[in-house]
Amino acid sequence: MDGEHALRNFVLSYAAHHQACNEFLGHAPGEGSRVHLLDVKSSTRDNPPRGEEICKISAGILALVAVAEHSEEFERLMELSEKYSGFVLPCLGVHPVQVDPSGEQRSATLQDLEAALPLIEKYKERLLAIGEVGLDFTPRFASTDAQKNEQRQVLIRQIEIAKQLDLPLNVHSRSAGRPTIKLLKEQGAERVLLHAFDGKPSVAMEAVKAGFFFSIPPSIIRSEQKQKLVKQLPLESMCLETDSPALGPVKQVRNEPKNVLVSCQYIAQVKGIPVEKVMEVTTQNAFRLFPKLQKLMRL
Repeated sequence: MDGEHALRNFVLSYAAHHQACNEFLGHAPGEGSRVHLLDVKSSTRDNPPRGEEICKISAGILALVAVAEHSEEFERLMELSEKYSGFVLPCLGVHPVQVDPSGEQRSATLQDLEAALPLIEKYKERLLAIGEVGLDFTPRFASTDAQKNEQRQVLIRQIEIAKQLDLPLNVHSRSAGRPTIKLLKEQGAERVLLHAFDGKPSVAMEAVKAGFFFSIPPSIIRSEQKQKLVKQLPLESMCLETDSPALGPVKQVRNEPKNVLVSCQYIAQVKGIPVEKVMEVTTQNAFRLFPKLQKLMRL
């Protein structure tokens, strides 16, 4: 999780010809014709987008949902969401991997959460979701049982917050797919998005049974694990993401929101269905996952 990963891009397809989105929202044909994509994770920590960049993005994207991972990012994100009200939609949360002032990455602690709580309370009415939260048991971050247990406590607290505020959870589960899903279910989490899931399809199906959603990045074209995952997941449980600037179709090449179509096309190919069908269903999935989406967007 480098500097640019503090706020990451996650993109959901919202019907290239706009029909699925408009029908779901009750719009007549032709209304809202600018709707193409919904970008739900934008990397702005080190390099916040300039005005012209926002305009370029907004030309083809319905909304950009910015997900914070550290309390130090919260105010900057909220300023950005105020400046681009209705387009930049904020989510606040404490990621399981934190970054010290020196730039060193480490496992999250309850102290990190305590620093974030006042800001989550301050901005709760403006939030689309709580995230990015979760577990990361990658050995270089969480090598001891104590670190893993504290990550669990941080996640449990944030699940409680999401339930209190009636907000979905945007969840990270690297090297911790099964324990993350188990904990979410035990704590009664309901609206959950598991992004870039790296676990086995059999584990993912446990989450499907719980009603959770999975987002698929463009890196699927070079990831055997994600290809196997998509073959098993029902379309009704999938959304489309870019996770840019990471997880692009070409390794070590900066990912971009437009690459959401790579995910969409690959899913369509695997499932043997039209691209438009993938767009339509993932659109509906996203609006069900994020109930405040329609209210917060510029529609």
